[in-house]
Amino acid sequence: MTAFDAKADLHLYLQDARDALLWKLDGLSEYDVRRPLTPSGTNLLGLVKHVTAAEAVYFGETFGRPFEAAPLWIAGRAEPNADLWATAEETREEIVGLYRRVWAHSDETVRTLPLDAVGRVGWGQRAEVTLHRILVHAIAETDRHAGHADIVRELVDGGRGLRAADGNLPEGDESWWQDHHDRVERAAREAAGVPGAEAGTGGPAR
Repeated sequence: MTAFDAKADLHLYLQDARDALLWKLDGLSEYDVRRPLTPSGTNLLGLVKHVTAAEAVYFGETFGRPFEAAPLWIAGRAEPNADLWATAEETREEIVGLYRRVWAHSDETVRTLPLDAVGRVGWGQRAEVTLHRILVHAIAETDRHAGHADIVRELVDGGRGLRAADGNLPEGDESWWQDHHDRVERAAREAAGVPGAEAGTGGPAR
């Protein structure tokens, strides 16, 4: 496999993860894209804000091509979790628009540099990194947060699926999914020896 082909494959997976993450915001109210759905505050718009900051650092500053975005708290540049939620003053349009602009900036870094180009991360144990490693890291990070978004979106309104054109889920109505949920619950109770293994326990949290 040539370096060009490897780069194209990596970029394809990164873009797929980007698109999947943004899709999870579609059709939701201003409140629902922002509200925390886990005890640690995980929310959809905050996930987008975070990956924007990550790409700005990893494909920008790391390779001498700075891009203005929210600072990453993990790099010691902001208060804890500052890049993982949206303030009331930050609009959805601003955050999503900035994410799309950082794509273009990142993609130019990928286009112009070879995979073995060496950049420098300003924190952590691996100061010097190749573009190849950064691409792999960005794919893993974006896909991880897209998975978070899958769960958060389902908790908001029951919306689910891998991407707009391919849900990658069995076809079934809400009754089918309720039966499936109850079947999984019964199996869990039976395996753990929990009383009530034969009974349905109601549907998933909404």
